[in-house]
Amino acid sequence: MKYFKILIFISSFSLFFSSKANAQSNTLINISEVTSDFAFEIRYATANNFIGEVLYDCAACLLQKEVAEALAEVNQYFCEKGYRIKLYDCYRPLDVQKKMWAKFPRPTYVANPYGKGSIHNKGAAVDMTLETLDGCFVDMGSDYDYFGREAHIDNYNFSEEILANRKLLFEGMRKFGFKTIRTEWWHFSYKKNWSYPTLNTPLPCED
Repeated sequence: MKYFKILIFISSFSLFFSSKANAQSNTLINISEVTSDFAFEIRYATANNFIGEVLYDCAACLLQKEVAEALAEVNQYFCEKGYRIKLYDCYRPLDVQKKMWAKFPRPTYVANPYGKGSIHNKGAAVDMTLETLDGCFVDMGSDYDYFGREAHIDNYNFSEEILANRKLLFEGMRKFGFKTIRTEWWHFSYKKNWSYPTLNTPLPCED
């Protein structure tokens, strides 16, 4: 009898967390549902990326609802200063992460999908930059997905203009609950990213 009680408890425990994960996966929304004030250049929907291949079937930007709402708030903050967010990547299916790892298995720059995976796989991280409200380029010192010292946030060997641009970007994102990583100036994960499950939901692309 005790054995069966343990089995029932384990089954109930598993069902609870499975249901919780499914509920959280259903909270992925398209950022355009929150606001249309962002600019987009979803690189993995093109061959203009570090893999050199098209990895997404469409240029969709999905995020957890809470993350999307926080990003909309910080974008309003930047807009008041004459800038807006330009998004390079949002939610990334785990299968895409595996393709990246197969091509470039360096955990300093690409999260191991067979370990914890990437925060992008949870819909709780974005790759982004800033542009002016009229669409002009804002120099951050390197291109997106450049894997070298120039992309590191602790590299101060830049002009005053670039350092000021980075300072604006980092301070704004941190103010609204986003965290930086040392090796990529463009990557920001939401402070509560640990609470979301790793997902492999395909991007919702129209035929």
